[in-house]
Formats: sequence, C-alpha cells, structure tokens
Amino acid sequence: MDESKYNTILGLLRSQLIPACGCTETIALAYASAIGQDLLKDYPVRIEAWISSSIIKNVKSVVVPSTGGMKGIEVALASGIIVGHPERELQILSDVPPDMPEKIKSFLAQCDFVIKKAESEVIFDIDLRMVSEKHSCRIRIAGNHTNIVLQEKDGNILFKKEFSEKDEDYSSSSVSIRDAYDFATTCEINDVSEIIDRQVSCNTELSENGLQGKWGASVGRNLLSISDGLDPIFAAMAKAAAGSDARMSGCEYPAVINSGSGNQGLTVSIPVIEFAKKLNSSHEELIRSLVLSNLVAISIKGAIGCLSAYCGAVSAGCGAAAGIALLYGLSYKQIERTVSNGLAVLSGMICDGAKPSCAAKVAMAIGSAYLGLQLVLKGDGFLPGDGIVKTDIDSTISAIGRLSRDGLFHTNEVILDIMLNKGGTDE
Repeated sequence: MDESKYNTILGLLRSQLIPACGCTETIALAYASAIGQDLLKDYPVRIEAWISSSIIKNVKSVVVPSTGGMKGIEVALASGIIVGHPERELQILSDVPPDMPEKIKSFLAQCDFVIKKAESEVIFDIDLRMVSEKHSCRIRIAGNHTNIVLQEKDGNILFKKEFSEKDEDYSSSSVSIRDAYDFATTCEINDVSEIIDRQVSCNTELSENGLQGKWGASVGRNLLSISDGLDPIFAAMAKAAAGSDARMSGCEYPAVINSGSGNQGLTVSIPVIEFAKKLNSSHEELIRSLVLSNLVAISIKGAIGCLSAYCGAVSAGCGAAAGIALLYGLSYKQIERTVSNGLAVLSGMICDGAKPSCAAKVAMAIGSAYLGLQLVLKGDGFLPGDGIVKTDIDSTISAIGRLSRDGLFHTNEVILDIMLNKGGTDE
C-alpha cells in the first residue's frame, strides 16, 4: 500500500474512532447550543432550531445523559447551554454538575423554543438562532456532528466555510474492502494500537455497565440469560446489546464511535473482542481484526450516508463478521464473501431513531452477519444475482448505497411521520 493511501486510512481511523458520551445526534445539539451560549455570554430567552429529519428522529426517544431520564430536542439544547465547554465536542455531557436536571428544568420553563424541520436537503443539518436579552447568535453544523459551517453574533459573521455534500460521508468511498484488508493485515501496530486499545477499553466498560444495571429493555441481560454462555456468538450479541441498552437510556459512560455512531462502535468492536478471547488470540491479532472490522463498517457506511432509514447496525455487524473471519485466519476472498453474505441477510432493516430497541437491532445485526460467516466456513453462501448480491463486494456495497439513498429516502420521512404520531397514538 502506498504511503499516501496508508496515511489517509490511518487518519480516517483517528478521526472516526473517538469517544462520545450519549447518542451522537443529541450530543451534536448540545454542542451547537454550547457554542451559542459561549457567544451570547448569557442564557437565551428564545431558541429557534431548524433540524434535519434524521436528527429529529434520533433525538426524539433517547435519554440525554445526566438529565435524570429526560428526553427530547429541547432537553438536548438546554444541556449544552447549562454545561458549556464546547471544546469538549462529543464528550460535552461527560462531566456535568450534579444539579444538572434541576437547572435544565428551570431553563426550560424560562426559554421559548421553536423547533422546525430544516428546509435544506442536507441530511445532517442543525441551524440554531439563539436570542438573549442583549445579543443574538446563529450557529450551523452541517454534514457531520462537529462540522461547524457558520457562526454569527448580532448579525455579524464570525466564521463561515463552504459546505458540500461530500462532507456528509463519514468515509470517502476510496476506502474499499480490499484497502481495508490490506491496511489491517500490514499496518504498523504502533500506528493503530492506541486508537484500538481505547475502543476496547471504553466499549468493554460500557458493555459491562449495561449488563450490571437496569437499562431500557435490558436486551443484553435477557439475551445472555437464555444462552448457555459457551458459544461466543451469544456473548458477542448480548454484550454489544448491553452497551446499547445503557447508552440509549442515558448512561454517562462514553463509547468509542464508528461512523458517527456509538451503537455502531459497539457493534464493530464487542463481537471481535469476545471471539478473540474464545480463540486465545494475541493482542496483535485482536488489534488487526478490529482495524478491519472498523474499516469495513466505515466503507459500507460511506455508501449509505451519515444518516438514513437504513439501520447502521447492519454495516457495523458486517464489519464485525469480517473482523472475526480474520481472527479465524480466513483469506481475503472468504472475508469478502462474509461481508456480502451479511449484507444479503439483513439489508433493509429500518432505522426508526435512537431508543431502547436499538439494542435488539445491534444483536440481530451481529447474529445475521455471523450467519454469513458460518455459510462461508461451510463452503456455502449467496451467489451473484441472489437479490441485491452482485458479482463483487464493491458492486454489492454500491447497490446497498443506492438502496439507502434512493430507495429509502421517502421511507425516512414516513418513519418520522409515524414517530411524530401522525395517524396513531402513543401509549
């Protein structure tokens, strides 16, 4: 692999595998409002927020960390204003005052909120106007969770940069599955060990917390209770789901994310960690397999887009299966077929926002992708022409991208309509 491509992929791992406390869309709202608060130097009395559909979908039902169980866009925005410290970015809610819930409730009672769906076609778009007694400001984040494209104060532009659709992709599509494999199997371990070790440490701790506490529907705990504890796939599914249980319900432990998502970060890492234990793999084997897992997920997610009606756990589950396959010593062609099989099994699972049932989707994505691996180990699998499966993995991923971006575009709006209770009632 040439030096330029090597450094590009290494930079991608460094930028994507970072800690985040709470649902990342929720954190992005808190981050944006904290920037606004820093500009105003005083609590706002009115906040107008134009937010893209997928962000509304992901924030509606997830608990904001450190709020005593509160949910919603207004709570997320209030959290950033109360906490401040925008320099923390996606860890903005990781260290908060103990009286945070009371302060949020007081602020919510005094501030006027106007929440609207963004008029732009940008998939990830947060556009805030905040007004205090003396000043006003505007902050826009577009394309991804921390990509600030505009800051204004009292009508004066303080910062502005051009934004294009390519900024929305969490990878550039230049990272193919072949590139991911070549990098994972040949990279200098010292270049990646710190990044991956942090993912192992953070996500394992979050998973263990999920198993110990009562979070959401306790998908992880319940799944572990019905298994015999001997087959690593059940432990992988249960422990990854447990991490999702915790973070969807407001746990303050951070996850090291993948493609902007903590659930995807858990899905790509915990299964590989569990199989490495079962196989008595070396530390280097674990590191290389996690590098592959992460890069495969990022590559597929690059085709899907940063937010979609297509559940990102599917791409992450396929990444995990690829990592496990590398632990088994499978060849590149076998790993390619593993990913293809995994995509054939579960593609089309919808994303209906961040909430407790994400934990079950994490588990099912891992299980389905592992089935794809088992088919390869038995010499079986799905052939080109079987549904959306194409002649090579890059073409299959391209087809998945089309399914997500074109086929599920209107589906996303229908999902949001359902979630906002149009034509039905919530219990």
